[in-house]
Amino acid sequence: MRGNRRGAGSQPRRSQKARRPERPPQAESLPHSGTRGFTLLEVLVATVIMAVAISGLLSALTTSMQNAGRLTDRDRAIMLARQQMNELLVAHPEPRDTALQGAWNPTLTGGRPCGWNGVITLFEAPVGALEGDPALDRVHLEVWCGDGAAKRTFTMEGFRRGVVSAADAAKERTP
Repeated sequence: MRGNRRGAGSQPRRSQKARRPERPPQAESLPHSGTRGFTLLEVLVATVIMAVAISGLLSALTTSMQNAGRLTDRDRAIMLARQQMNELLVAHPEPRDTALQGAWNPTLTGGRPCGWNGVITLFEAPVGALEGDPALDRVHLEVWCGDGAAKRTFTMEGFRRGVVSAADAAKERTP
């Protein structure tokens, strides 16, 4: 038994030609064979859907940023207009029927050119009023912001207590 190199119970060797070719492993015998990967087509479709969704989201974000900027500019202009209206309402030495105008510093307006035009007129006085009698003045304020096609304007009106001037009293007496 010296010549027998095989261990006990082993089968005789087959020659190279007699061996059966090994079969590739079947899908059922592989681990995780029940889970399937994505095909290239599925990945492309998912990528296109995500691209459409992201572009829609970015478009909505851009629109809302523009709206927010526009509202900020509008709020800033309204704040400046109210401030100017308050100044005109308490500025009694301002003459009536005279065009008033001014511009705000661009640092206050976010770099945009903004200004105002105003006029104070006699709104109402008692019949037969004399010089120095109380009267009601109308303050008309027009505010503009921007230039060219982007120029936006809005108006404000306010009323203040005034006095009848000599010229107003003379107009009142003249039929």
